[in-house]
Amino acid sequence: MKLTCYPLQTYSAEIRPGRPERDWMDEFTDRHAYRCLPLTIANCTGWEILTPAAFSASWNGGPALSDVTFESEGDVHKHFAASMFARGVVTFNTGYLFRTESGWDTWVGGAPNWIKHGIQPLTGIVETSWLPQAFTMNWRFTAPGTVRFEQGEPFCMIMPVPHAAIDACTPVIKALSDDPALEAETKEWMKSRSEFVARVRAGDPEAAGQVWQRTYFAGKTLRGEAAVGDHIHKRRLAPPRAAGEDDV
Repeated sequence: MKLTCYPLQTYSAEIRPGRPERDWMDEFTDRHAYRCLPLTIANCTGWEILTPAAFSASWNGGPALSDVTFESEGDVHKHFAASMFARGVVTFNTGYLFRTESGWDTWVGGAPNWIKHGIQPLTGIVETSWLPQAFTMNWRFTAPGTVRFEQGEPFCMIMPVPHAAIDACTPVIKALSDDPALEAETKEWMKSRSEFVARVRAGDPEAAGQVWQRTYFAGKTLRGEAAVGDHIHKRRLAPPRAAGEDDV
């Protein structure tokens, strides 16, 4: 699957693969938040678009476009950030026209688990297989105040997603007992988890030394069997590259 990025602006908004690191995850003792594999995989599933220059945005709580104001050195923000939709929304121009192949859209949102006090990234899905125009990335203040985006901070993340595959999905609710093998495995995991947590809380040195159960991270069942399918514990996406003859 090919994602083509056409620069539309003279300023440089760098695109790079998502990174697993988050400041708030670093703050945990022994960085144990990184043991949550679903978090770290989500953090790097997509490409970040970085703020090309630092600026501050303020909202006084009003509904008008003028109720959001900006400050930056040399007013550089005017090239890529503005108040366009009112009611506390900050709009970013990504600086690119993105084009996906037929059957693929682009998920557009904030970098997963990138927490910013006072403002929330909005999420959209764009039909980039045919759209001949750029889309914007939007954030909305959660309360009146001032926020700052630093140079090099991700203001947007993009990820190609299938256009229509989810429409064919029908969620089905059924009793776990309908699948005896799965039920037995689930009960075994629940029992193991409860016992492990109880041992840690009781100060069991062996359990405390293990710190956490690594079965999911390792892609193995409690019995040590390898998970069925393509389990991953690390994701490193390719950075954008200049087009060559094969891409024409």
